[in-house]
Amino acid sequence: MPQAVVNIGMIGHVDHGKTTLVEAISGAWTDVHSEEIRRGISIRLGYADTSFARCRECGRYSAKEKCPYCGAATEFLRRVSFVDAPGHEMLMATMISGAAIMDGAVLVIAANEFCPQPQTKEHLMALDVIGVRNIVVAQNKIGLVSREKVMENYEQIKEFLSGTSAADVPVIPISAIHRANIDGLIQAIEAHIPTPKRDLSKPARMHVARSFDVNRPGIKPKKLVGGVLGGSLLRGKLREGEKIETRPGIQVSREGRTTWQHLESNIVSLHAGGSRVKEAVPGGLIGVGTGLDPSLTKGDSLVGSVMGAPGGLPDVLETLELEVHLMKRVVGLPKELEVKPLVTGEPLMLNVGTAMTVGAITSARGDRATIKLKLPVCADQGFRAALSRRVAGRWRLIGYGVIS
Repeated sequence: MPQAVVNIGMIGHVDHGKTTLVEAISGAWTDVHSEEIRRGISIRLGYADTSFARCRECGRYSAKEKCPYCGAATEFLRRVSFVDAPGHEMLMATMISGAAIMDGAVLVIAANEFCPQPQTKEHLMALDVIGVRNIVVAQNKIGLVSREKVMENYEQIKEFLSGTSAADVPVIPISAIHRANIDGLIQAIEAHIPTPKRDLSKPARMHVARSFDVNRPGIKPKKLVGGVLGGSLLRGKLREGEKIETRPGIQVSREGRTTWQHLESNIVSLHAGGSRVKEAVPGGLIGVGTGLDPSLTKGDSLVGSVMGAPGGLPDVLETLELEVHLMKRVVGLPKELEVKPLVTGEPLMLNVGTAMTVGAITSARGDRATIKLKLPVCADQGFRAALSRRVAGRWRLIGYGVIS
């Protein structure tokens, strides 16, 4: 099975059918944690790989080797990886972290609710802030309302998009639960979310989106395996046996002084799309088995780190100098508020790649700001940091800063 070549985000307001749509396309249900199953909502980022194909006879699109519409053989197009982001307003930071590894996105909007809902706005704005430009809109749940209501909702969607960077994107009416017009949605994704050009010549670099311990309780010491890092390669290649480095790493205290220690290890195994591979390239989500002590990786403890070739990673930054770009209004609220300038001393939440941290502004001057971070990040100059401010009791996206 080939590795996925593109990461496609599934975003939108809570309960608009994102996870159901991923299942309709890929056959995989991405809500696997007990709390997600109990509450019926996505809490963590979910992942599912599938292969897109086009029928050799009728020309319709699917994710099947045999056409589900006419029964003829299909032609393989490419393998894709879906990143299913939570839609609840309390989990906005998780969605922004997921956007860091998205090459494009499907914005899911339910036809049985007025458009736009608060997180419909907020998710689209987050993509704009992170720099994700290739978008397709799925108008879901069309089977729950009349044709007239579907058309009314469609016009609401078009009016909402007209004032955004997604003004000209296609809007595809579907019913995920009834598998209606899924072929039309796949066709639109193929046309509007291309596979990015990847640089395989540079040293490998990966944003860590998951980290975990795969050892079962009670396992014998001789059978213990090292920790696993999950994420998406930005560039370069990874091969079994190679040395890797992870930054910022772990916090170490000596003689009353706290520092951050990089972690070094070897690649023990590589997994992509549920299969073990000898080599991994950018595109799709991969799992990297390491020789790290699994206690260092359990419970997503290394999420937000950057992993790659030793000596080829960015510096660890405890203070950020930013060129600030603020939005005009705070979205995601029932009533939008004006975004006021940054103020020295105020706290901000920052998303840098898959890292999430809090910082205090030590200097704010026009479109420049200096922010002292509680937890350091690993990033190059020119990288974007999403900025959120505490508004009405929640962190709300207010813009982004470019690291200088």
